[in-house]
Amino acid sequence: MPSKLSVRISAAALAAATVFAVTPTASAAPHYANASPSPAAAEVKLPAEVAGVLGASSRTLVDAVAADALGRSQDGRALAPSVALGKLSEQGRKVVVDVRSAAPGWARGVAYVEAPATEGAHPEGWLYIARYVDGHWVSGVEGDGEFAEYIRSSPLVGTAERRTMTAYAQHQSATTMATTANTGGLLLPWMPDYYMTVTGGPHASDGVNGYWSSLDLAGGNASGRVRSSRDGTATSMCGAGGGWTRVIHPNGFSTDYYHMYNATYYNATPVGTSALLGNIGRDVCAGGSATGDHVHWSLRTYDANYNGTYTWLHGRTIGGWTWWNGSSQYTGCATRLGVTACPGTAIYNRTS
Repeated sequence: MPSKLSVRISAAALAAATVFAVTPTASAAPHYANASPSPAAAEVKLPAEVAGVLGASSRTLVDAVAADALGRSQDGRALAPSVALGKLSEQGRKVVVDVRSAAPGWARGVAYVEAPATEGAHPEGWLYIARYVDGHWVSGVEGDGEFAEYIRSSPLVGTAERRTMTAYAQHQSATTMATTANTGGLLLPWMPDYYMTVTGGPHASDGVNGYWSSLDLAGGNASGRVRSSRDGTATSMCGAGGGWTRVIHPNGFSTDYYHMYNATYYNATPVGTSALLGNIGRDVCAGGSATGDHVHWSLRTYDANYNGTYTWLHGRTIGGWTWWNGSSQYTGCATRLGVTACPGTAIYNRTS
């Protein structure tokens, strides 16, 4: 991974070629400032009221965050940001920087790299906070030391959110993370004592790389409603109308939910256990593909630097079921009280 200094230098070089591309305003979305599109640019979502706070510095903010996000992504970490943007553009993919809020000298939001439009592919996304220091923006995405520092000091982070985020950092320890079954009572993503069908066992979040952290779930008698696995802070990663939500829980874990439709918009919003997030669907607001209505649910962990990464499901208990990897992705099963549930099986969500 490039150093923060090299990322800053790359961001400065990127700024010379980058022009904002702005997502059109939707009826339920904030009113966005106008800008000109560029085929090889980071796309920015910038509400007019936030643009008014940032002024002319908004362009360099987006460049810094985009470079930071690309430096952590699978497809951009070994490349200069301008080269990575060009390659993604050739594939019809974008880097999106969503600036959600701002105060003098501060900005925060979400950044993500769109997934390719192939089966099983899913996007990469991060929360970020940035600070204006000595005439330039220094961004911190999840996992950066800057992100951890800004969580503690930024006026854009509320007291309750800071307390929750501090709690999950404090809960992170070698002992806690080595206990694979300890997930702090996380539920499956629907109401307790209702059922859905497992359509895909443990697999990588993007269907290719990393720990097998994810499940595909559909159908059942839960009316297709997707709900948070536990209380925490919820953020709509694609913005208003998008079907990707992340909930950060106060126990060292977070959970992602993708492909939803009719999703509730959250912006670092406190939610309770089983809060309504949306409905199972086929939304691909950040790329990828979906065949049949379902929710792609993923488990993540955090370390003391707020580094959120997808983690293994193998041996962990979620919704009363202990999950096990199969011989290949998507084929794994769950066990509970002597019962084994493999893909195609309907399972009830249990609190114990």
